[in-house]
Amino acid sequence: MTIRTGQYVIPAMHAVEGAGFHVRRPFPTPNLPMVDPFLLLDHMGPQEHEPGRAEGAPDHPHRGFETVSYILEGAFEHEDSVGNSGRIGPGAVQWMTAGSGVVHSEMPATEIRTDGGTLHGFQVWVNLPAAAKMIPPKYQDVLARDIPEVVTDGGRVTVRVIAGDFEGTVAAARTHTPIAYWHVRLDAVGSFRGGLPAEWNAMVYVIRGEVAVGEATAREADLVLLAPDGDEVAVGAGGDAAEVLVLAGLPIREPVARYGPFVMNTREEIIEAFEDYQAGRMGAIVR
Repeated sequence: MTIRTGQYVIPAMHAVEGAGFHVRRPFPTPNLPMVDPFLLLDHMGPQEHEPGRAEGAPDHPHRGFETVSYILEGAFEHEDSVGNSGRIGPGAVQWMTAGSGVVHSEMPATEIRTDGGTLHGFQVWVNLPAAAKMIPPKYQDVLARDIPEVVTDGGRVTVRVIAGDFEGTVAAARTHTPIAYWHVRLDAVGSFRGGLPAEWNAMVYVIRGEVAVGEATAREADLVLLAPDGDEVAVGAGGDAAEVLVLAGLPIREPVARYGPFVMNTREEIIEAFEDYQAGRMGAIVR
C-alpha cells in the first residue's frame, strides 16, 4: 500500500452558527468551498455554557444533503417535521438525511440550557447525488454503545468507526454516499494507518495534540488535505496524546448549487426549495 502525502494544511476559521454557538470551521471558506462529497465540517466547542445561555439551532429547513452530528461532551436533542426525535450524549451520532426537505431542530439538552454545562462535538454535511436529493427524509440515532471500536498498534491507537468500515469492522450508520468517518485516538507514541480507496478524497482534522500526516505536521484545529497519490492514510502522534478525525469519500462530481440550508444541483432547484419551504411543504415541528 502507498501512504498518501499531506497536500495542504488549512487552519480552521471561527464562525457563529444557529442562535449563537461558536464553531471552528476549516470549510466551507472562500478558499475551500467543499471537499467532495463533504460540504461542511464544524468543530463545536469545547465551550462552557452558563445557565440559561446555551444556544443551539432552533427550527430550520434543509434539503438535498445529510447532517451528521457527533458529540464528544454534553448532549443534544433533535426534533424534526416528520415526527422523529432523539437525544445523543457523549460518543453518539445523529444522522439526519434531509432528502426532499425537512424542518429540524438541534438544541443543547434541556439540563444544559437550564443549568449550564460543556458542549463539544462536530457537525459534518455530506452531499447527496442528484438521484437521491429528493428521497424521503430519514433519521438515524446511533448511540455510543453501537459505534464499534478497533484497537491497533499494540493498544496505542483506538479507532471509532462512525461511518464506513475499518479493517473489516463496519459502522452502524448507513450512508447514501460512500464515505469513511473515523475518530482516531493516539497515545504519545501511537501510529495509525488505514486503507482508503485511491479514488476517494480524504482529509485529517486534528481535534487535539500535534500529529504528522504523511510529511505534513498539523496541530489542533488544522485540517490536512491528502493528495490523491496513494491508498492509505498514516497519522503519527507528535510526542503527546492526540485525537483526529479521518474523513474520506467517493467524489460525486456533480454541479453544486447551495444557499444557506439547501444544497442542490441548479439555481432553479434552490429557488424551488425556498418556495416549498415558504409554502409549508417541508412541514413543521409539532410540539
